[in-house]
Amino acid sequence: MRKTLILLAVLSTSIFSMNAQKSEKDIIKKLDQKSADYGNIAQNIWEFAEMGYQEEQSSGLLQKTLQDAGFTIKKGVAGIPTAFIAEYGSGSPVIAIMGEYDALPGLSQKAVAEKESAGAAAGHACGHHLFGTASTAAAISTKEWLEANKSKGTIRFYGTPAEEGGSGKVFMVREGLFNDVDIALHWHPGAQNAASAGAALANKSAKFRFYGVSAHAAASPEKGRSALDGVEAMNMMINMMREHIPQEARIHYVITAGGKAPNVVPDFAEVYYYARHNRRDVVIDIFDRMVKAAEGAALGTGTTMDYEMIGGTHELLPNLTLQKVMHDNLSEVGGMEYTAEEKAFADKIAKSLGQEKADLATAKNVQPYKTEARAFGSTDVGDVSFTVPTVGFSTATWVPGTAAHSWQAVAAGGTSIGNKGMMIAAKTLTMTAIDLFKDKKLIETAKAEFIEKRGADFKYIPLLGDRAPALDYRK
Repeated sequence: MRKTLILLAVLSTSIFSMNAQKSEKDIIKKLDQKSADYGNIAQNIWEFAEMGYQEEQSSGLLQKTLQDAGFTIKKGVAGIPTAFIAEYGSGSPVIAIMGEYDALPGLSQKAVAEKESAGAAAGHACGHHLFGTASTAAAISTKEWLEANKSKGTIRFYGTPAEEGGSGKVFMVREGLFNDVDIALHWHPGAQNAASAGAALANKSAKFRFYGVSAHAAASPEKGRSALDGVEAMNMMINMMREHIPQEARIHYVITAGGKAPNVVPDFAEVYYYARHNRRDVVIDIFDRMVKAAEGAALGTGTTMDYEMIGGTHELLPNLTLQKVMHDNLSEVGGMEYTAEEKAFADKIAKSLGQEKADLATAKNVQPYKTEARAFGSTDVGDVSFTVPTVGFSTATWVPGTAAHSWQAVAAGGTSIGNKGMMIAAKTLTMTAIDLFKDKKLIETAKAEFIEKRGADFKYIPLLGDRAPALDYRK
């Protein structure tokens, strides 16, 4: 009898252990146990700080992490050396998790609360080192749940380079790499925890290049034709055009080449332009007018001009069916508590932002759910959202009040604050992916909403046309 009781106890413990292993809570607990490992991966990518289409080390590290976890890897997809797809499982549903890992030029910063360059060419001012790592962690933990439960389905990680102006996902969409995906998930670093309906501006960008004739600017200026004059004439016309475009539109530019010496008439000059609006048809119209302004500038200055499309993205198509699930999961995970050391860091960052003290409420709490949003930035996730039902959210990886694309964002992203927000994202993505694998009706409802909002007769046309990826746009 005693042996029988012991055997029953052993069997009971074994069954309990197996069931616990299969549970969502067990998967999330394992994520917590691996938070230091994922933090190390993220900080390695933070230090790499590789710009768009140059992310060899960052992409390679994430590929190795996924391959070691049992994923099969397809490298160099869509004609992009640093783009890849990692996959586990078979059959449907196919759930995709996207991950970015490119840095921004000119934003080198140490992980300190004062502005201090790290001496690098770029910095992770949009937190993509955290983005790619959290998405990788979520893909692996979802794979572990599928494996433990012997569930049918496919989990995919999409390694998507050059989000910052290079439109990496657009080329992957154009290549048909999302065509068999049922649902796509993403997230983004930020200054608060929020999973309300998202929005993003459609965007077209190009480099306009003017060609003139060199001459001595003092001795024989009549023989020269200034390419810089062409750029400045274009800029003047575009700035006048701002009065006659929709007020929600945005146009920005930077002169990337303007000559080398004042006494030499420059025979080459270049200006890099973005045009944005929350409707892609308006963006297309604005961009066409910008091209006409460039042509007029060349004609008026006796120069010639050509331009190269660099990027082009759709606006974001929200899916409220998925968004509510994402919000509920983020709310269950919750925000973060700052340590004393993190609070001291945050207060210093707050002072650099003109605040007396950091208000950490948006890091500790989750923002109320909203079904509408106003767009401010752009993302190539927009093109994915017109191809497959897509949902995303943000977590407080930066000190509250911090703006994206700032040195303060780079600094916090290199600390435990960034790592904590990253793991909140990894858990939320994992829980949402598991919900989708468990509930096929949820996928069907999301798809029905997607078709209704997009339109049954929608035809995808990339805003950047048929050009190849601009692999050298950051060089």
